[in-house]
Amino acid sequence: MAVNRKTNVVRILESKEIWHEVYEYEVEDGLIDAVSVARKMGFDPERVFKTLVTTGKTTGTNVFIIPGNCELNLKKAAEAAGDKNIEMLKSKELFPLTGYIHGGCSPIGMKKDFPTYLEEMASEYDYIIISAGKIGMQVKLDTAELVKLTDAKLADLV
Repeated sequence: MAVNRKTNVVRILESKEIWHEVYEYEVEDGLIDAVSVARKMGFDPERVFKTLVTTGKTTGTNVFIIPGNCELNLKKAAEAAGDKNIEMLKSKELFPLTGYIHGGCSPIGMKKDFPTYLEEMASEYDYIIISAGKIGMQVKLDTAELVKLTDAKLADLV
């Protein structure tokens, strides 16, 4: 169901006049992983993407956007970022760095712009669904607009 609540992500999309739809889902059951969220909203898990933040030995912070039913391949991620070694950012470091918490991290509206990589299979879809910047909300938007907005590079990541 579409809702009118606004997050920083929604405000950014509106200010840039980018088409989007906002969805809300129940969080009381504690199931906030992308596959559970897709199921709750009635979407294919391949269309609900999760945002993962990593740290590289030489490249520093990188953002990866992958389908919710997939796992990030750290070797492929390092190759895409041009680094020898990448590891997931620790949960406690996520909020101070990005402004988002685990389960509500969006590639749009982070505190800083970080190099961003989108799983190449996303280019097969006219739209994907990502976090709207808080647990319980997702945003559906045009894949090409997300790429343009985040300056994401398409890469084989899973």
